[in-house]
Amino acid sequence: MRLAFNTWVYSSFPVWVPSYPLDETIRRLARIGYDGIEIGAAAPHAYPDYLDDAARTEIKRHLDDNGIVVSSMLPAPGGGPGFNVASPLEAERLNAIDQYKKVAKLCADLGGKTLLYVAGWQVFGTRTEQAWEWSREALIDVAAYAADLDVTVVVEPTSADSNLVETCDGALRLMRESGGSNVKVMFDTYHCLYRNEVPTDYVYRMAKDLGHVHLADLNRAAPGDGKVDYKALIAALRDVGFDGYVTMEIGFDTRAVEPDNVARRAYEYIKPLVAGTA
Repeated sequence: MRLAFNTWVYSSFPVWVPSYPLDETIRRLARIGYDGIEIGAAAPHAYPDYLDDAARTEIKRHLDDNGIVVSSMLPAPGGGPGFNVASPLEAERLNAIDQYKKVAKLCADLGGKTLLYVAGWQVFGTRTEQAWEWSREALIDVAAYAADLDVTVVVEPTSADSNLVETCDGALRLMRESGGSNVKVMFDTYHCLYRNEVPTDYVYRMAKDLGHVHLADLNRAAPGDGKVDYKALIAALRDVGFDGYVTMEIGFDTRAVEPDNVARRAYEYIKPLVAGTA
């Protein structure tokens, strides 16, 4: 298992500040000791339309110079244009699919192998079955495109933010219905807590289909500051043979945060557990 950190708390999503350029964020996370960086595709970091070939080459150089890799990428699902793959607006669905493909290409250009998939959300007036069908069709399309780039798509249940894929079973069902050999599932401890579920249960139920993990405690606090039993969680991941990235997705829901502080405290708490020294 390797440790990665999500860039939201260093960017301008969903709050506008604090906000740091991507090269500075890369340096800070590498200095703390992280193996990987999960890049959120939002300005000022990695919005695909803002990055030409030269900019992508420069980002890759910063990564290589600092000895850190792109563990994964994800689009910013909200925002003005909207990236809801289950939207009743056909134009929004098509735009969301296009954005996922752009992020998949950027991920591959930067050496990444994993693209997170948020299944969208059901808008009032849309039947659940219809929203599900739109999301499944979008996933099939995105996964086929990502396969040619050697990128795996992982479906995330997001119960605290959405109403379509909220559970472990929902993520596994969507994965199976997509039929893609490069489609897996993931989970975020924050969303498990929202449902009053135990994160280790997700590990054992997802097992061989588990491709990625987010760590965050209540209120997006750093690991060790809340109620999750991380020692049991890391042991469960080891039990099922998980060898991917354990990624911190923390601190970004408020302006009242010092990004380096939460990144460092999370690393110092989880690293001994992963290394088997705690």
